[in-house]
Amino acid sequence: MGAKTFDRGVGVVIGLVAGGAATLLWFVVASGTPTAGEMPSQGLLLGMWRVFYDLAAPTPRIILGAVALAFLFAAGIAMLERGTSSKARRSLNQRTTPLSAGIVMARTRGVFAGAVTVTVLVPAHNEEASIFATLSSLLAQSHRPERVVVVADNCTDGTVDIARSLGVEIFESRRNTFKKAGALNQILKVLLPGQGDNDLIMVLDADTRLDDGFLEAAVGRFTSDRALMAVGGLFYGEEGSGLLGQFQRNEYIRYSRDIRRRRGHVFVLTGTASLFRPVALRTVAESRGDTIPGASGDVYDTAALTEDNELTIALKSLGALIISPSECTVVTEVMPTVRTLWVQRLRWQRGALENIGAYGVSPSTFRYWAQQLGLGYSVIALSAFLLLVLVTLLAIDSWVWFPFWLGLGLVFIAERVVSVWGGGLRARLLALTLFPELIFDVFLDLVYVKGIIDITLGRQAQWGHVIHSAPNDEPRRVA
Repeated sequence: MGAKTFDRGVGVVIGLVAGGAATLLWFVVASGTPTAGEMPSQGLLLGMWRVFYDLAAPTPRIILGAVALAFLFAAGIAMLERGTSSKARRSLNQRTTPLSAGIVMARTRGVFAGAVTVTVLVPAHNEEASIFATLSSLLAQSHRPERVVVVADNCTDGTVDIARSLGVEIFESRRNTFKKAGALNQILKVLLPGQGDNDLIMVLDADTRLDDGFLEAAVGRFTSDRALMAVGGLFYGEEGSGLLGQFQRNEYIRYSRDIRRRRGHVFVLTGTASLFRPVALRTVAESRGDTIPGASGDVYDTAALTEDNELTIALKSLGALIISPSECTVVTEVMPTVRTLWVQRLRWQRGALENIGAYGVSPSTFRYWAQQLGLGYSVIALSAFLLLVLVTLLAIDSWVWFPFWLGLGLVFIAERVVSVWGGGLRARLLALTLFPELIFDVFLDLVYVKGIIDITLGRQAQWGHVIHSAPNDEPRRVA
C-alpha cells in the first residue's frame, strides 16, 4: 500500500518542487526595485489591463546569479552521479550490488568463459511490414549472430512466415497478456539456464535496423571488459512522416549527441537494441521482490509501461556497468501521426514516473528524479516565456526590439542548429526556423503535464502499439 501511494505521489512531489523552484526564481528576479530613472514602460492589454514591461537587460546580479545557479545544479548532479557510479564499481556487497565491477572481476579472474557468442531475441507483434528489413540488417552484420529467435507474441499476420523464410528460429508466446515484457520473460526462462558468461543475449525490436558494425563493436567491448554487463544502441529516426518525422529525428539526434558527450554513459538502455550478459539478466530475475521491484524470477517487470527504462534502473541499482558506444547505432521507426506520437510519448512519460516511484529516492535513481524535476521546471519556464511574449505583444503600440533577449535568442538558435548538424540540411533548416520546434516542445510539455496528472489521479495507463499492415497502408494503434 505504501509503495503504491508513493507511486501516485510522484506527480505531486515533482510538481511542488519544480513549482517551488520557479517561484523562488521569480522572487529573486522581482526583489530589486528600479530607481526613478529606470521605471518600466507600460501599455494596455486588450484596452483594459495595464501592463508594465522593461526594455533594459537584467542587472548583472541577476544574470550572474542565474548562471551560477545553473552551473551549481549541473555540477552537483554530475558529482553525485560520478560518485555513485564509482562507489557501485568498487562495492563488494554481494546482496545489494552483486553486479558491481569489483565482484564480477573477482569472480571471473583467471576463468576463460569461451569465445563471445550472440543470441538475438526479436520480440514481434504483427510486424510483417518491418520484420524483413530488421532481420536482413541483423543477418548482414560483419559479426553475424550465432542464433536469431523471433519471439512471436500473439501474431495474426505474416510475421512468422516472413521470419521463417529467412531461416531464423521462431518462439511463439503462450497465453501471454503482458505485451513485450511478458513474451520476453517466457523465452528468457527457457534460454537463460543454458547460457555462459560470454553467451551474450541481444533484444532487438522488430521495427529497428542495425547499422553495419553494431555487433562487431559491441562484442569488442564485451571481450575487452569482463565487468561490462550491458551495451545499448544509439538510435536515429527513419526517413518519412513529413514534418512530424523530422521533429522526432532532430530529437533523437540531440539525444545521441548528448550520450556521445557523456562518453557512452547512458540514461536508458534503449529497447530498440541492447545486449546483456546472461549473469546480469539472471541476477535481475533473482533479485526481484527482494532488493528491486517486480515478481521473483522475471527479468522484465510486467507492471512497467517502459520495460527498457525499468530494466536500466534495475541493473544500475544492482551495480552493473552499462554503456552505449558511439559505434553502436540503429535506425528505428518514427510515429507517423500526432495521435500515435501522443500515445507513445505519454507511455514513455508515465512509465518513467512510475519507475522512479517504484524505486524511490536512492543514489542510483537521483539522476532520473533530477531529470523529471528539470522537465517540470522547463515546462513552467517555456509556458511563462510564451505567455509573457504574447502579453507584451498585445500590450505595446509599436514593435520594440529587446537587444539583450535577441542576443540570447541568437545563441539559442545557434545551439539548436549545431546540435542537429549531423542530420543534414532538412534538420538544420528546421532548427533554424526555431518556432516550429518550439511548438513541438509545447506538445511534449503537454504530454508531460498529462502524465503528471494521470499518475497523480491513478488513471489506468495504456501501452499502445502501432501496426503497419502494409507499407502504404494507414497505420493504426491497438492497446
